[in-house]
Amino acid sequence: MNKNNKLSIIPLGGLGEIGKNMTVFRYGDDMIILDAGLAFPEEDMLGIDLVIPDMSYISENKDKVRAVVLTHGHEDHIGSLFYLLRQVSVPVYGSKLTLGLVEGRLKEYDVAAPNLIPVAPGDSLTLGPFKVGFIRVNHSISDALGIYLKTPVGTVVHTGDFKIDQTPVDGKMIDIHKFAEMGNQGVLVLLSDSTNAERPGYTKSERTVTEALDEHFRSAKGRIILTTFASNVSRLQQAIQAACAYGRKVALLGRSMVTVVNKAVELGYMEIPEGTLIGAEEIGRYPDNQMLILTTGSQGEPMAALSRLAAKNHRSLQLTPGDTVLISANPIPGNERSVGRIIDSLMRLGVHVVYERASGIHASGHASQEELKLILNLVHPKFFIPVHGEHRMLRQHGKLANQTGVPKENVFIGENGHVFEFTAETGRFAGKVTAGKIFVDGLGVGDVGNIVIRDRRQLSQDGVLIVVVTLDKNRGCILDGPDIVSRGFVYVRDSEALIDEARNIVKNVLERFENQPITEWAPLKNGIREALVKYLFAKTGRRPMILPIIMDL
Repeated sequence: MNKNNKLSIIPLGGLGEIGKNMTVFRYGDDMIILDAGLAFPEEDMLGIDLVIPDMSYISENKDKVRAVVLTHGHEDHIGSLFYLLRQVSVPVYGSKLTLGLVEGRLKEYDVAAPNLIPVAPGDSLTLGPFKVGFIRVNHSISDALGIYLKTPVGTVVHTGDFKIDQTPVDGKMIDIHKFAEMGNQGVLVLLSDSTNAERPGYTKSERTVTEALDEHFRSAKGRIILTTFASNVSRLQQAIQAACAYGRKVALLGRSMVTVVNKAVELGYMEIPEGTLIGAEEIGRYPDNQMLILTTGSQGEPMAALSRLAAKNHRSLQLTPGDTVLISANPIPGNERSVGRIIDSLMRLGVHVVYERASGIHASGHASQEELKLILNLVHPKFFIPVHGEHRMLRQHGKLANQTGVPKENVFIGENGHVFEFTAETGRFAGKVTAGKIFVDGLGVGDVGNIVIRDRRQLSQDGVLIVVVTLDKNRGCILDGPDIVSRGFVYVRDSEALIDEARNIVKNVLERFENQPITEWAPLKNGIREALVKYLFAKTGRRPMILPIIMDL
């Protein structure tokens, strides 16, 4: 069969991991990109600010890209869009709130605003061979969308991040009927959110959070500091309503919190009664029992407002005993330790901290097993690709698909870069494209790779030993040195015998090169490095980075 009659689905992020979701749909010479997210660095990614998908495949085929389609406005779905748009200039489709958040971030990144085209549930549009439609879903941010793609070989449905909330705070329930309608018409491939695939039962409604917040607001005697994802507009609205009910003013801490709230109010997704919102500099003017402070930092981010409050170095506010901190979010996998340290620091300040899942102040935005099975039964796809989750989550979601009647051989558990190729009757793995992690460090994008990260880890663990020596290149004899500088390895004044012996070892290596012209420095440096590594490990059990610096005269 001609290649142009095959649909390729190529995840570049979001498989085997949480975050940096990005998927390419390709038919012939036409491509659509679904989402462009980021991930936050893991603890061993020293100095890294953000992690984004490797977009090499898109760069190589940028003339084929028709559009970018966004499911919702969370950072793990829009956070790398600004890097993507530097490579391809195409229309971007998304809901009104999603594009509002995108527009604000584009200004921050100083990226020229492309053609941002708002869409709503029920809309559809044609992009080359693709007919793209949008389905309302419930999630922990307003205006979240599932999508369907009608292609020449069949229909593809992608749930986006979702849950089935039968009592949503905004009254807009997931469009179950549309999913059923797509299933009745016939679905070739379903891609579905796997984040909570290991969690049995149902995910609780956002409305249960309203009741829990009311209880904590009623019992709190001092200031309330609530932290959640800045983009969780419905949660922020719930907190503001509780504040109004108990006569509290509301202040915002954190740039992203201020940006999102202002944009949500501007677009009509939040209502804040006049006189409720005050500036951070006005907090001290009101009694403690009349203040609610909404802040960033629910994931333990070091530079976020909550982290600075816990460390007592926030310029606008100091926490005191009597304050109540409500952490209305669950840690993203990998952030548990950071969040735990923040909670410990807050408690040392005498602050009352509410963070347990049992407290009821957070509800996940992702479907649990029974909801996932319901979608599978409604859509009853021919082929199934679990997405948005770590490998064990994808595996578990695949088992749920088997239970609902999808044959085992029609469930594809893949990795980033896998090419899933479909005809009207068949589906298969069809090779791989370049995929992986690109590290963002300051203004640098991709200039820090795995080798640099490995060096940073070694430096953080065992430090560095610098050997400086001056040689006569023609005769190979020592003119000065060797001098040894230790940073993060040993304190030189307390380890004079160790350093003296290290100097002698370097001299012994250099003596092997005496009375002969030196044409290459590499053998000399490698000899110094190998001799010192062996000696220092035998004496200390540590392997510092050895940096020989040789100057010649």
